[in-house]
Amino acid sequence: MRWHGANRTGRVFTGDSSGNWLYEALHRFGFANQPDSSGRDDGLVLTDCWVTAAARCAPPANKPTSEELAACRPWLAGEIGLLRRVRVVLALGRIGHEAWLRASGTWERLPPARRPVFAHGAETRMEDGTILMCSYHPSRQNTNTGRLTRPMWHSVFRRARELIGELA
Repeated sequence: MRWHGANRTGRVFTGDSSGNWLYEALHRFGFANQPDSSGRDDGLVLTDCWVTAAARCAPPANKPTSEELAACRPWLAGEIGLLRRVRVVLALGRIGHEAWLRASGTWERLPPARRPVFAHGAETRMEDGTILMCSYHPSRQNTNTGRLTRPMWHSVFRRARELIGELA
């Protein structure tokens, strides 16, 4: 068996093309001390930022089932519970968006018509004041087809940085 990305490196979004996009943007907008991530001991330091995943292991064809996401949800909910000063959440992809809503308890509290809708660049101020932002996931499927471009990608990180500054 060959291990790739986070399964090989021990850090989510590390060692694959999605991670290349993510860590470059985090560095560009002041959330990381370097533009790349190669493994746990590479010296990467994040500031005002936490990176996590809805699914803990890479599923077949990178498409987690609802059962896999449900099985991983307690870990995501636990991480959310430990983060005390969250002001802005940037959910990557529809799966990340829904996973955060479910793990944070928002999904169950809101009727379907009041749940935040996923759209690239969308922002929703949650009941607790946290701002939920959305972006297309930087998967090769999205980046190679132009569904997600660097300017689009950078715009959500620029906006996240602006919001954090405004909410400080």
